Amino acid sequence: MHEEPLAGGNVAAAVVRVGDTVRKPVTVATPAVEALLRHLGVAGFDGAPRSLGRDEAGRYVLEFVPGVVAHGRPPMTVDDLRRVGALIRRLHDTVASFVPPADSVWDCPLPREGEELVCHNDLAPWNLVLDGDRWVFVDWDGAAPGTRLSDLAYAVHGFCGIAAGNDPERDARRVVALADGYDLSGLDRLLLPDAVERRIRAMADLLAAGATSGEQPWARLFDEGHWEHWGPAAEHVAAHRERWRRALAR
Repeated sequence: MHEEPLAGGNVAAAVVRVGDTVRKPVTVATPAVEALLRHLGVAGFDGAPRSLGRDEAGRYVLEFVPGVVAHGRPPMTVDDLRRVGALIRRLHDTVASFVPPADSVWDCPLPREGEELVCHNDLAPWNLVLDGDRWVFVDWDGAAPGTRLSDLAYAVHGFCGIAAGNDPERDARRVVALADGYDLSGLDRLLLPDAVERRIRAMADLLAAGATSGEQPWARLFDEGHWEHWGPAAEHVAAHRERWRRALAR
């Protein structure tokens, strides 16, 4: 079988395409991730690739989803953001009934904010494949228990394009669109800006710690300049979160 290396990821290694499948090395978290993806498939959620077991080399096998990665396209419109928000809401509602195996091991480097449900933890344009009418989140290796709000807050960063120097009013409109698509309501709307700052700052802290300890891949990503985005982005959110909160309250 012809193996085509798949590029584009910053963390996972040795990921290849074989026909209409993707093959990935098994990690300590793979059995739990497979159980999660099987649950999503049985429940009829088509926003994640199907888990297809293991191959003869012991790698775990996933459905290959054709299409384009959202990260390589122009920034999403507010209508696109509402659609992403609705997709994340459907994901969370489907995951809510998932009971992880008793021996589950998860591998998410970001701090856990709770155990409301199992989250993707890296919902972002670089992990969203647009296959016509089907939009699919890929790269589930960092899935782990968390909260709806923490998962949505991380998604705000990438999908709304949060970065230092942004127009805060434009940011506010985009954050509101994602939250509206999710049908976020009540107190959670007011808590979302703080959650966004925490998730962005957690990633900045992870990169900075990697630079000190040498732990990979975080040390390499720090050297490649990733902290220079995440650190200032956290400060940008801190400076403008009250403006976002007012927009979300309206």
